[in-house]
Amino acid sequence: MNKRPLLIVGGLVGLIIVGVVGWWLISPIFVDRTVDEEFPVALSSPETAAQVATPEPTPTAEPTATMEEVAPDVTAAEAAAPTEVPTAVPPTEVPLTPTPSGPVALSLGQFQNGERDYEATGTATLYQLPDGSHLLRFEEFEATNGPDLRVMLVTNPNPTSSADKGEFIDLGVLKGNVGNQNYEIAADVDLSQYQSVIIYCRAFSALFASATLNPAT
Repeated sequence: MNKRPLLIVGGLVGLIIVGVVGWWLISPIFVDRTVDEEFPVALSSPETAAQVATPEPTPTAEPTATMEEVAPDVTAAEAAAPTEVPTAVPPTEVPLTPTPSGPVALSLGQFQNGERDYEATGTATLYQLPDGSHLLRFEEFEATNGPDLRVMLVTNPNPTSSADKGEFIDLGVLKGNVGNQNYEIAADVDLSQYQSVIIYCRAFSALFASATLNPAT
């Protein structure tokens, strides 16, 4: 049996597979993907309020006794003396604890270039939303594109390579290498344990960008 046709077909299939994989790995570096997501809730500054306590009723002064009502053993001078009337206590203002009416920025950082000359700019901010959930938002973000890019929260405060990420939480695929975007964070994540945001390429095990998170002022 002539095996030459099978070898040819096998070679062609191999070339196609190599081409597809190569295109998947290399093409994102030359192609930007732009997104522009709105913030999921209205941005507004926290409002404060003050609650004024209900004024206490003014005590009613007792009527002054007349001369006829004075007991026989009370002198006229004592009966004519003015009766002291209790002074009403003025109402006290009781301030309420400030309640955020919108999202609150907890921490933020500026994106820095990654390893291997990968470039990045923009801001990463962790927010607490009015319902108590948390969100990571990128603004004015732009980075070198690549295959299989993931957004991660990491414990290392200053990662400079893929080996520095330490413990991490994977927030999903990078939606775009250019533009504003949002990433939801699971309710059970302890944000105090994570000090940075990174853009990590799983295909090349490379750090494309990082942002150290500092408390928002």
